Amino acid sequence: MIAAVFGAVAVCFVLLIIAGALLKASARRSTSVSPVAVPTLPAFPARSHRPLPTFEQPTTRPTQRQVTRPARTLNTSLKRNTLYTAGPLPATGCPAGSPDISSHAQLKALILKTGACMGRAWKPALERIGIPFASPGYGIVARTGRGACGDIPNPGTMVPYYCPRNSTIYASTSALVHGTGNQMGYAEIISWHGGIIAMMAHEYGHHIQSLSGLSDSEWQQVLGSGSQAQRLALSRRFELQANCFSGMFMRAVAGSYPVPAARRNQLFYFFSNVGDWPGYPRDHGKPANSGAWFKQGWLRRQAYQCNTWVVGGSTVS
Repeated sequence: MIAAVFGAVAVCFVLLIIAGALLKASARRSTSVSPVAVPTLPAFPARSHRPLPTFEQPTTRPTQRQVTRPARTLNTSLKRNTLYTAGPLPATGCPAGSPDISSHAQLKALILKTGACMGRAWKPALERIGIPFASPGYGIVARTGRGACGDIPNPGTMVPYYCPRNSTIYASTSALVHGTGNQMGYAEIISWHGGIIAMMAHEYGHHIQSLSGLSDSEWQQVLGSGSQAQRLALSRRFELQANCFSGMFMRAVAGSYPVPAARRNQLFYFFSNVGDWPGYPRDHGKPANSGAWFKQGWLRRQAYQCNTWVVGGSTVS
């Protein structure tokens, strides 16, 4: 009798071990990512257009209790984030028309219009995988202003920026086009309005990082980093990922914006001419990698192909 009992216990133990192994294997299959090697592009002479980011901890959004079914558990980590299961963005209608970017009113209208397009592209992709979506706000000024994260633009820079404190994208249309101080405007690299909108899509990418928990996870790593070099390395991966998300969006609207082959090549050139240059903080990645990650998003289209957190250091330098 005792032998029979021990035999039954042994069988149950073996079954538990097998079930556990199967569950672990399933978990690995569901969360693993296999990013394609990032393409390399030739370096172009470049001037920095991105400021040293201000590391603001994103506002935590309360989790609502589900009544009809259990809430989906989201992975908010850097390497295995739920966002990487989103797949490609859907083709999105977003005709730009022929705005005059030297006009504040026309450029602001284009930024707001294409911002709505970004929402239509990202919203279904996120909600399909259980990430709650909310649109960012916009603070677009003609020259200078002030928002929740400081001056618009930040002192000594001409770039737009995302403020996680109030989920708002800020920009000065004059600075975007003409630059400020010794920083040239984007229109001096690419006169077509698509360059500015692609850069605004980069800022929208920061909003997506915030919604998915990537921003908070990156900030926790920043807090735990032991050196400035480590913090800059984290910043580069964070910023280059936003470049990749920009590439995904511009590909999604290529048919309607439109972005024909010649314009696509202009975008590749544009992103290969912004980034870190000697004498300035290495916080956004060298120009060649800036262009490579935008191109990665455009060509590969899948969200997991924008996982900058699992690739070697040379592709995010």
